[in-house]
Amino acid sequence: MKRIGLLGGSFDPVHVAHVTLAKSALDTLNLTSVELIPAGNPWQRAALHATGEQRRDMLELAIAGHDGLLVNPVEIERDGPTYTIDTLRGLPQGARYVWLLGADQLANFCTWRNWRDIASLVDLAVATRPGTPLTPPPELTAWLQAQGHSLEELPFAPMAVSASDIRRRLAAGESTDGLLAPAVAAYIAAHQLYR
Repeated sequence: MKRIGLLGGSFDPVHVAHVTLAKSALDTLNLTSVELIPAGNPWQRAALHATGEQRRDMLELAIAGHDGLLVNPVEIERDGPTYTIDTLRGLPQGARYVWLLGADQLANFCTWRNWRDIASLVDLAVATRPGTPLTPPPELTAWLQAQGHSLEELPFAPMAVSASDIRRRLAAGESTDGLLAPAVAAYIAAHQLYR
């Protein structure tokens, strides 16, 4: 059975750490592919700066040439608030899915809408920081064990890059060299995003 990694995010904009994380998951978790899912209208976050179509286009540019990485636009094609559970329920059957998340997201996972259902539908893989123990909420650990699902560690060296810092740099006219794929930087300039 295919194992497909799922990496959701606002990708506003997509940066080198997103692609590095997806490639790392593909290489270390025995995945067939990793689908990057740009959020449509995330309910736990402030409004996004680029449109869904622009973020999808930037993702396509960022992963070009990276075999096994794909963009899944399911959330930007759906109206209303974006909930992970709705995305998972709409995925094709016949594959085993692995939801990729950061240690920060793991800590508040039990605040997600229908988190028990999410943890029943997918395995979880958490990008761990070197020297930081993986400590899921006890409630989540118990639920995963009861469902026969795993919580995998994805070794990942933290990268000092964030979308909010990139947006700040772009607004201030500062350099983003090394933080964005060159094609993404060119797209942002051409569309005058984040100014």
